[in-house]
Amino acid sequence: MPARNEVAHIAAALADLQAQTLRDLEILAIDDGSTDATPRLVAQAAAGDPRVRLVSTPPQGIVAALNLGLAESRGEFVARMDADDRCPPDRLARQLDLLRGRPEIGSCSCLIGPPPSATYAGGYAAYANWVNGLTEPDDISRERFVECPIVHPTLLAPRELLRRLGGWRGGDFPEDYDLVLRLLAEGVRAAKVPEVLYFWRDRPERASRLDPRYRPEAFFALKAAFLAAGPLRGHKEIVVWGAGKVSRRLVRPLLALGYSVRAWIDIDPRKLGHRRAGAPVLPPAALADLRAHPVLVYVGSRGARELIRPKLAEYGFVEGVDAWFCA
Repeated sequence: MPARNEVAHIAAALADLQAQTLRDLEILAIDDGSTDATPRLVAQAAAGDPRVRLVSTPPQGIVAALNLGLAESRGEFVARMDADDRCPPDRLARQLDLLRGRPEIGSCSCLIGPPPSATYAGGYAAYANWVNGLTEPDDISRERFVECPIVHPTLLAPRELLRRLGGWRGGDFPEDYDLVLRLLAEGVRAAKVPEVLYFWRDRPERASRLDPRYRPEAFFALKAAFLAAGPLRGHKEIVVWGAGKVSRRLVRPLLALGYSVRAWIDIDPRKLGHRRAGAPVLPPAALADLRAHPVLVYVGSRGARELIRPKLAEYGFVEGVDAWFCA
């Protein structure tokens, strides 16, 4: 649990962990240079519970704090939690039961909900609905380029797996999405307990709203790098579903990596017959003659996936194999 200046919430988060039905655990609170009473509250909890341990460091950022926690951990498994969130008493036991009960699973998570009396709005509500709909390994892997398919602080994984991957990486990208993409690229299958076991707090000052590493362009570039290293390896021409301005913006990082668009697919008659970046805008029926090229769908409007999926299947494309939703 990395924490910086979380005096308003960390006592409740620690109490939730201390109340877990899974008793055999250590609770590592990594104080990342707090200037408020956060470390004092952790020390008070530790004085009454030897499972709680305060690890203090000068302010270095969340990546360094997470890696320090990983280095200090002594358990067989590592679970994440943010210092301003909440969880019910059976969260860790349920997740560990899932991981141990399904040998094909290498990491696990759970569904999320807002804390009591709170709500999600706008983009966070849409994201919560989407991410909670992905519970099985094939679903999580198939949609990993839409957005991060695992809410980072819900993650539970073997400690040695995280250490083998090198822990969290720092850079001009979201460290949580990067870790999830690396886990999945390694072939680690992930699943979720299909119940809300984590209460994820949305507030204006959260890092995902303010830190430039979480800006949209950083997500686009990270997706492009993992697409290039994985599903698009061996291909240099792609088919892009979506010929509008947003789709063209989303695909730019791939073009910067040397990929070219063989064709744009769209249903808007005003776009059909035109050219974008040297490639024609064609109707979905043109997919029948484009089977040699992977299709990347950069249309994220509400209901679009439900309309596009049948068309991809009609023309022989398999989602998660040679067709990927990326928005």
